[in-house]
Amino acid sequence: MTVLPDDGFALASEFPDATHAQWQQLVAGVLRKAGRDVPPEAAEDALATTVEEHLATRPLYTADHGPSSPGLPGFAPFTRGGTPDGGTTSGWDVRQRHDRPDPAATNEAVLADLEHGVTSLWLAVGAAGVPVAALPAALDGVLLDLAPVVLDAGDAFDDAARTLLALFDERGVTPAAGNLGADPLGHAARTGNYDAVPDAFGAAGALARRCHERHPGLRALTVDALPYHEAGASAAQELGCSLAGGLTALRELTAAGLPVAAALDQLEFRYAATADQFLTIAKLRAARRTWARVAEACGATGAAGAQRQHAVTSTVMMTRRDPWVNMLRTTVASLAAGVGGADAVTVLPFDHALGLPDAFSRRIARNTSTVLVEESHVARVIDPAGGSWYVERLTDELAHAAWEWFQEIEGAGGQLAALRSGLVAERIDATWRERRGKLAKRREPITGVSEFPLLDQAAVERDPAPAPASGGLPRVRRDEDFEALRARSDAHLAATGTRPRVFLAALGPASAHTARAAFAANLFQAGGVEAVHDPVSVDAAGVGAAFAASGAELACICSSDALYAEHAAEVARALKDAGARRVYLAGRPGDLREALEQAGVDEFVALGGNAVDTLTRALNLIGVA
Repeated sequence: MTVLPDDGFALASEFPDATHAQWQQLVAGVLRKAGRDVPPEAAEDALATTVEEHLATRPLYTADHGPSSPGLPGFAPFTRGGTPDGGTTSGWDVRQRHDRPDPAATNEAVLADLEHGVTSLWLAVGAAGVPVAALPAALDGVLLDLAPVVLDAGDAFDDAARTLLALFDERGVTPAAGNLGADPLGHAARTGNYDAVPDAFGAAGALARRCHERHPGLRALTVDALPYHEAGASAAQELGCSLAGGLTALRELTAAGLPVAAALDQLEFRYAATADQFLTIAKLRAARRTWARVAEACGATGAAGAQRQHAVTSTVMMTRRDPWVNMLRTTVASLAAGVGGADAVTVLPFDHALGLPDAFSRRIARNTSTVLVEESHVARVIDPAGGSWYVERLTDELAHAAWEWFQEIEGAGGQLAALRSGLVAERIDATWRERRGKLAKRREPITGVSEFPLLDQAAVERDPAPAPASGGLPRVRRDEDFEALRARSDAHLAATGTRPRVFLAALGPASAHTARAAFAANLFQAGGVEAVHDPVSVDAAGVGAAFAASGAELACICSSDALYAEHAAEVARALKDAGARRVYLAGRPGDLREALEQAGVDEFVALGGNAVDTLTRALNLIGVA
């Protein structure tokens, strides 16, 4: 280490240290200038942002906000990683998913992935992927002692696992790793078939014993939290459900005769990674910490309590419109998964929401991890977010929120009982309804969908994917409400040759109307309504003719507050006289509301308004089916 000489220039040596109280005073002063009179001690609360239930981010974090010690990598509670090197210093396991039913096409894709950087395979087998009998053909040419295979076979897991085990024996190889994919609870959560769970755990227990006795390193069970995330669960709910599911599996395996340490070794946990990078990082760290506590309570010691994690980029965040933006979302999500310490990371292709991926999208998906590991060197640092007071505090709060939900599930009789009674579905649905409201109001913007939509972008076509398991918890997407509106617009375009339109009646010079005209265009295009802004400026005398020439049935007045006071009422009357079925005004009317409504303004659109409701009413009014 280089020691710098004392050159007499100590940084800030002549300035007194700033105190927390001084900072609060300054913040309170700024808030007063913005019209928010709060006492200094409440300044931080006024600037806090709610992330989700029980979680909020604050504007300032200090050492007082972090835990006394998060521990060391490879040691309980494993917050900083399950192994002494953090689990990622040589790069995480790049695990690519394949769910194309054609075994020959799957084999071609599998070999291409392995040749270009993928280190393990995640295969959908059975009704949602390759037929069980065709599994050997799909894996033809794969070096099974080098490339771990993870199965996802739903209720066909026993047949699929035995087929894969037979293939190992036939080729005379010993798998170094992999997972047979038994997940009775996760599959039941997706299908609602809870009566099949006991027998499924019996078969899973037999597979676990075989793996323990004959195939060290090969796991039999997955504790999949994706069904809960994909139903709209919060991060804390996803974690709590995974803990309850993991404990149920642990009880079943020990009841089948496996020692606790061996039973723990048979489990791999699967979590969603989202574009909320800090929440994803905290979630994976909190998952290891809370699972270590479960393992400790069950009598495990040492490394047995370390959780094996597989992170998958979220399908909830993936959009069908402007799918190219999904590349950015999955890049951030995979970065967060790696920084959070996931052992394996699956980057879903950007066209995943549209059907089966093509070769280009698979290449981009696998290269995302390659760039992060080999070029950005993300994996060279152990727990790079560790020590950040914000991340440590978020990890701690998330762990406690997840533990509270986990205890409630256990109090209800365990994960199976909580699923069967509807407790899990009810809580997740309440969380999703709240988030759906934020999405509708665009407080959680979706680039390419609710913000900056492109109506003339050519659709991306893909082969349809096999229908996923259904009947249990729903599958949701952030874009679903806007997608329904865009689909109505597409149908209208196909039937009539034009999209529904709104005429932007912009008053005054560009400096007065540009901001609100851009806002209105963005709003209406999010629902598939084409914004006509020609001419770029109108007045009461010419607005009627301009509206008639636009071919629109809707109109939106856009300008500054000052020009609204002078001309908006007159323009609204002219638009009504010209046949506008609904007249909007961009902005908040204040004291002008009553006069503008009397003049013919039907609705005011502004930031924070419910865009989905506004757009739904618009399409209904003009008869868009």
